[in-house]
Amino acid sequence: MELNLLEKTELWIENMTLENANLTTIAHIVADVLDIPREKVLVVDVRENHITLDILQQTVQAEQIFGKKRYLLERLAEIDGVNLSPETDIHSEGILGFISLEEEDAVQVLDRTQQMTNEIQLNIAKRIMVFPTGFEVKRGMITDTNTPYITQRMEEAGYKVTKGEILDDQADFIAAKLNDAIHSGYGLIITTGGIGAEDKDRTVEGVLLVDPQAATPYIVKFEQGKGRHEKIGVRIAVGKVGSSLIISLPGPNDEVRLALEELLKALGEGKNREEIAQMIAHVLRVKLQDKGFHHH
Repeated sequence: MELNLLEKTELWIENMTLENANLTTIAHIVADVLDIPREKVLVVDVRENHITLDILQQTVQAEQIFGKKRYLLERLAEIDGVNLSPETDIHSEGILGFISLEEEDAVQVLDRTQQMTNEIQLNIAKRIMVFPTGFEVKRGMITDTNTPYITQRMEEAGYKVTKGEILDDQADFIAAKLNDAIHSGYGLIITTGGIGAEDKDRTVEGVLLVDPQAATPYIVKFEQGKGRHEKIGVRIAVGKVGSSLIISLPGPNDEVRLALEELLKALGEGKNREEIAQMIAHVLRVKLQDKGFHHH
């Protein structure tokens, strides 16, 4: 179970004295006990009766930390020049403080923490933010039929849906709003519109700013240099950041309805980012072919 140290990366070993001790050896022993790469642990302060170490990474697995105090003290006592006493203790202001748990307590805390984490992740996975995009929607030129449908259909499937603001056709702006939704704990973020081949279509570009590894398969391609199209085709996007999945769908309501059913199927089957993208792209590709669009 991964835990974020939340900037609390310092570990104090108190009520100990040093006599010609090798600080690098101390840091290496701490790294080995906590199963952290040796280059990620440094002694950053030495005082008369305590030392401070810094863990140079933002996340750890709970199993690396919980209940490791006794073993760490045993290993430190083996180092030449390190003098421990019955009062020697290990302290941290954050997650690292769980090192002081008794080993038997650590198992129970890990189990409870894992259960809580699972419940939180399940709640996050069921929270949806929906963002329509485009100036034509924002100015009231056309009715947003997608958000009400997505809300109804996904709530029927057991999700809790929140309507987001209408996004401007700007990649940076879209990326900022996606990041806000991610940090607000939405497990599924759906955008509609803005995936076309015209210069105003910037939704996929916004997703790629948030997740450069997003899957962006084409659903139709055009011959370059023909017509009004700036880009070579229309593509969807499926990105993933942490526990949040980003799905960028087309604007036409019939395509959204079709894609949403495929998305629900993919989620139910536990498909990954690439698989979800390919499943949605396939049904949309077939739909567009029925409309007379063909791949080039």
